[in-house]
Amino acid sequence: MLDVQVIDDPAAATVALEPMRSRLLSELAAPASAATLATRVGLARQKVNYHLHALEAHGLVRLAQERKWGGLTERLLVATAASYVVSPSALGPVAADPNRKIDRLSASYLIALGARVVREVGDLVRRANEAEKRLATLAVDTEVRFRSPTDRAAFTSELTEAITKLVAKYHDESVPGGRAHRLVVVAHPLPQKSDPKEPS
Repeated sequence: MLDVQVIDDPAAATVALEPMRSRLLSELAAPASAATLATRVGLARQKVNYHLHALEAHGLVRLAQERKWGGLTERLLVATAASYVVSPSALGPVAADPNRKIDRLSASYLIALGARVVREVGDLVRRANEAEKRLATLAVDTEVRFRSPTDRAAFTSELTEAITKLVAKYHDESVPGGRAHRLVVVAHPLPQKSDPKEPS
């Protein structure tokens, strides 16, 4: 089972986003039969089977085991991943794209960058899994609380300078066998549960 599966097919996204099918995916973290699931979610087994067929047809669940009970065969299915993310590529031409004309200091641009990360890394992970290889990535996630807008501006300036120096030190267009990597650094205010209108 994958930790995260990126869904880039529009039909698969539609199937996964249907509320009952989404619930069934969450119930299938461990293998279960249609009869077991029917009891858990309060639906008739035939209806559960209908939903499971749709999920299986789009590669969101797979057969984990078959058990024989007298003359009957019970199929146990399991989700293909612990969680799922819908890739912006599932939206086709209306998907967010940072290459479009967007104010680079806007929240819309940050969202478009995030969408590109999901799209590109999702495709790379799929290809790495097909080749049975590990994808080398780097992620840094931390929090910083600024005392003032002045400190935030100073931090932004120092961070930009540090990244520019590091990129200049390690970037080499000419080396044979080198591979380009995308580096994205973003910062945004943390959501506040008590006061959603935090000043910028």
